[in-house]
Amino acid sequence: MKQTALNRLHHEMGGKMVEFAGFEMPVQFEGINVEHETVRKGVGVFDVSHMGEFWAEGPEAFELVQRLTSNDVGALYNGKIQYSCFPNGEGGIVDDLLVYRFHAEKYLLVVNAANIDKDWNWVVQNNSRTASIRNASDSTSQLAIQGPIALEAMQSLTSTPITDMEYYTFKVLEFAGVKDVLLSTTGYTGSGGCEIYFDNADAEKIYTAVLKAGEAYGIKPIGLAARDTLRLEMGFCLYGNDINDSTSPIEAGLGWITKFTEGNDFIDRPLLEKQKAEGISRQLRAFEMIDKGIPRQHYEVVNENEEVIGEVTSGTMSPMLKKGIGMAYINKPYTKLGTPIFIRIRDKKLPAQIVKLPFYKA
Repeated sequence: MKQTALNRLHHEMGGKMVEFAGFEMPVQFEGINVEHETVRKGVGVFDVSHMGEFWAEGPEAFELVQRLTSNDVGALYNGKIQYSCFPNGEGGIVDDLLVYRFHAEKYLLVVNAANIDKDWNWVVQNNSRTASIRNASDSTSQLAIQGPIALEAMQSLTSTPITDMEYYTFKVLEFAGVKDVLLSTTGYTGSGGCEIYFDNADAEKIYTAVLKAGEAYGIKPIGLAARDTLRLEMGFCLYGNDINDSTSPIEAGLGWITKFTEGNDFIDRPLLEKQKAEGISRQLRAFEMIDKGIPRQHYEVVNENEEVIGEVTSGTMSPMLKKGIGMAYINKPYTKLGTPIFIRIRDKKLPAQIVKLPFYKA
């Protein structure tokens, strides 16, 4: 297994280590529920250095990123970030990602850890205009410092104002005495906060400084299990669960990052445009359990006659709502809000209903 630059510290801090996306990562420290609540109400720090980082630069960089991604890169400005996906040429999704614009000829693409090799091959394969591209994943560390007081807690580590940063923007600044740290405000928890990117060599210094600066705010190290429950309460998609090579962004409710603007000739545009115009037979929808029960990936969704009408993609017991929640691809006739459905759990047909996202509202 690969290790992040913070692996030694995770062991010393008592992290429960597991294999995730080829890396040895902390799944939890103190416990999922307490870690989840820490992020919702205060501030927690995740090591997400297993994520991938690709750079695209030069005169051809814009055209490459615009062609590869479903969102409209032309709408970005310097210091702005965009959520997007790589259409796979067959109506599915290679991966979802973040696109950072530094200037017209410099972009950072942040991709999922499990897909780094696949994504890099996809970028290389489609780089027909020979933009300058570089895979910096192995040399880059990333922390996600999340929670409603995260930016306030981190302000002491930089002289650059960060507490008023807008959602989905970034700055390059000096942080904890380290120059050229990239700090952004995207988040995968729905509770606010920031991400910081830096060289592996500075990882232990920055991580230690983050924990020290956050002491007065009750900061705690958070594992990947709570990251999953946090993102699911917000209805954020997880690649490999809710989206993959066989799901289209239109089916997944990602039409908002699939922009059919003039001149945006991205891969699969005609096919996805046709789907949007003609409609789809299934849709990713959120549901809440009415009876006690915890939905899990691949559980069947059935109607009152026990006919299969869908499949669960993500599910858990919400730490904040204290009820079972999940997402599932559902046949179109059953996708309206409030529609009663049933989740088949251990041969039992347990009632649930279609609800609006997010599940949890702060």
